[in-house]
Amino acid sequence: MKMESLIGKIRDKNAGQALFLQAMEEVLESLEPVIQEHPEIENLNILERLTEPERQVIFRVAWQDDSGKVHVNRGFRIGFNSALGPYKGGLRFHPSVDLSVVKFLAFEQIFKNSLTGLQIGGAKGGADFSPRGRSDTEVMRFCQSFMNELYRHIGDQTDVPAGDIGVGAREIGFLFGHYKKLTNRYELGTLTGKGEGWGGSEGRKEATGFGCIYFALEMLETRNETLEDKTCVVSGSGNVAIYAIRKIQELGGRVVACSQSDGSLYDPNGIDFQTLRMLKEIERKRLQEYLELHPDAEFREDRKVWDIACDAAFPCATQNEILKEDAESLLKNGCQLVCEGANMPTHPDALRLFRDAGILFGPGKAANAGGVAVSALEMQQNAGWESWSFDRVDNELNKIMKGIHRTCLHFGDRYGAKGDYVTGANIGGFLRVAQAMTAMGVT
Repeated sequence: MKMESLIGKIRDKNAGQALFLQAMEEVLESLEPVIQEHPEIENLNILERLTEPERQVIFRVAWQDDSGKVHVNRGFRIGFNSALGPYKGGLRFHPSVDLSVVKFLAFEQIFKNSLTGLQIGGAKGGADFSPRGRSDTEVMRFCQSFMNELYRHIGDQTDVPAGDIGVGAREIGFLFGHYKKLTNRYELGTLTGKGEGWGGSEGRKEATGFGCIYFALEMLETRNETLEDKTCVVSGSGNVAIYAIRKIQELGGRVVACSQSDGSLYDPNGIDFQTLRMLKEIERKRLQEYLELHPDAEFREDRKVWDIACDAAFPCATQNEILKEDAESLLKNGCQLVCEGANMPTHPDALRLFRDAGILFGPGKAANAGGVAVSALEMQQNAGWESWSFDRVDNELNKIMKGIHRTCLHFGDRYGAKGDYVTGANIGGFLRVAQAMTAMGVT
């Protein structure tokens, strides 16, 4: 089947799922030279099989708030592909979660997990629930109701969820506690992102942010550059953004801006990591509170960070946050590197501008893979009832990100797209999955 016809068929089957279709097209359009070289991919209809989830679970989540009111949310878990191992991917609790969001995240996860070189398949899940403003007991009740259905579908050899937006160590703790009660089994490897004192891995909360910066360093090294003295902007202020900021600062870079849903924080003196961490990770407050301790800073309502002059930009918030006009602003202001800490944060129109400009661009399925890599290392520790040091985990993470970078460069060069990390990531991630699917026959 011609690629154009296949994409049209997938579009017809998944009408209305814009984010999934965007992710699907970006990958499939990169694969034309691979298909020409490997006719068995077409003969076994690997592409159509790859774009159809192996299983999709949608369920009701009914829970009661502190005032006694009953709420109903919708839960999801999509196991997209298990050719390389048990399903692996996070849970997102956010009002924007719907089938299209979860499918796009799960589809991206296939290639991200493949690039790590580890034995994990691609999955994602979540619910259209926001923990923001909810008490601990309300979040606990929601998580317990969510797990009442999810527990039937997960396990350390089947499907291993983790955290994502809105799901941190608190939520993972509530989910695991109820899973343990429902199953009467203490299977640590069934959920990752746990607290360090009871089966979690040191370095897990830092992993996605650190991994993104390790990938950026590898890209810069191809041009004999580093992050030292570079001015950077980072979108978001959650786990990924916070620890990307920390690593940039450790490496001599200066982060002058970060953001949240209602605006951006700009500090010409450089964002103070300890203040940011205290506000967002410990006190769960908004960025506006930063100004009380740093009066030279300003909070810009309804403004993105992309109009601030910078050498490097790190989108670490959510999908499609860099639009065409944002890319134009970044390029006009001299940005030479964009490295994605979030999942698909760059709109296709913006991506085209970055590619045409020839700047360094690290796609999320490569640069964002640090979190799932350390989640898989957490599974490995759980399987051996071990606990590794932070330094050991961080060293393993750095090695994995270097390996992903090499893979992207190799496959970009191999298929006529020298220095194109998007093409390299798509092809490198795809081939490993396709080889496994071919070996296993039609299943």
